[in-house]
Amino acid sequence: MNCLFIDSGYFIALEALDDQNHKIASIHWKTLCKSLPQLLTTSYVFDEVITFFNSKGKHDKAVELGKNILDSPAIKLIHINEALFNKSWEYLKQHDDKTYSFTDCTSFVLMKQRKITKALTFDRHFKQAGFEMFP
Repeated sequence: MNCLFIDSGYFIALEALDDQNHKIASIHWKTLCKSLPQLLTTSYVFDEVITFFNSKGKHDKAVELGKNILDSPAIKLIHINEALFNKSWEYLKQHDDKTYSFTDCTSFVLMKQRKITKALTFDRHFKQAGFEMFP
């Protein structure tokens, strides 16, 4: 399996025991780790994940997870620069029939640029945008 994009919902499902997708994400992650491909995510996804846990009063969990993401050799974190921001803004404006978040749009544009077709996500918007969803 080539590079996979990892979305905030997958990170959250792995770490939040009360998340509706926790069990399936945990089982999937254990299988995936046997031959872990390169994972790619963005600074906007990082922001969503850290903000999610911190806003739930789980500051220690937010810091621990942030450190794990930043220190992981398997995860490449791409910072959203001005060019990617602008392309994502254009993408959002062109898809007025969808309810994509701006973070989704940055993910989609980056994935298209890097020819990544598969995402670790529970967000149906990835499928709507033409990507394969795992698990």
